[in-house]
Amino acid sequence: MNDQPSPASAWTRTAPGEPRLQGVNWGGLRTLYVKEVRRFFKVQTQTIWAPAVTTLLFLVIFSVALGGVRREVMGVPFASFIAPGLIVMAMIQNAFANSSFSLLVGKIQGTIVDYLMPPLSTGELIAGLVGAAVTRAFLVGGAVWLAMALWPGVDVGMRHPLAALWFGLMGALLLSFLGLITSIWAEKFDHAAAVTNFVVAPLSLLSGTFYSVEQLSPLFRGISHANPFFYVISGFRYGFLREADSPILFGALLLLAINVAMFALCYGLLKSGWKIKN
Repeated sequence: MNDQPSPASAWTRTAPGEPRLQGVNWGGLRTLYVKEVRRFFKVQTQTIWAPAVTTLLFLVIFSVALGGVRREVMGVPFASFIAPGLIVMAMIQNAFANSSFSLLVGKIQGTIVDYLMPPLSTGELIAGLVGAAVTRAFLVGGAVWLAMALWPGVDVGMRHPLAALWFGLMGALLLSFLGLITSIWAEKFDHAAAVTNFVVAPLSLLSGTFYSVEQLSPLFRGISHANPFFYVISGFRYGFLREADSPILFGALLLLAINVAMFALCYGLLKSGWKIKN
């Protein structure tokens, strides 16, 4: 008997064991993206509209606390100053929440194979998960913007839409990659909650959302400039007010470099199967 493997027959396009998909698997990528978007959109009251209401409460509380005092920061009313920061803070927090959920639930419930078995490359898997997280971030941002636009005394008109779009996208990508890394590392929901409570929330709140960093002492000003969230909020605020606490071009390039590094880290972890296949 001939034990040598036979060449591909005339009825097959490729030999057994050879990949049939060439280039990007757009069909599979689209399916994963739509599946992830539908997952959070089925509970849109919780994932989109609830964050908008919660974020609006911050604005209401600060407005009530100031009472009739007309306080200005960077030459604009305080409510208009904090509004862009609140919008992008809601965006990045929800981007993290979305990307840190899928793989972690799959690991806990034993359905992680649903993400690993389909004919998707590592890059396509990242693109589908991160793309859905960014989509949720912008939907939440739109809902928060709409709520604040309807609130009296708040100006959320964009003076530089491209800057707002760029820094909103960079912030959403940054937290999406961080959420994906967290879902790879975490073994239970407590681990993901720890990153949310001890990393994401403090960095968000201490990044100049409610104050101008220039008003801080030199020590704390330097610490704030070491926080990447600071550049997201400062640049996003520039898109609304044309005022910022940091150089816009430097912040834009720095966030781009950080996101490239985060993508490389996500790719390496998923490719190696660390804490997923091992």
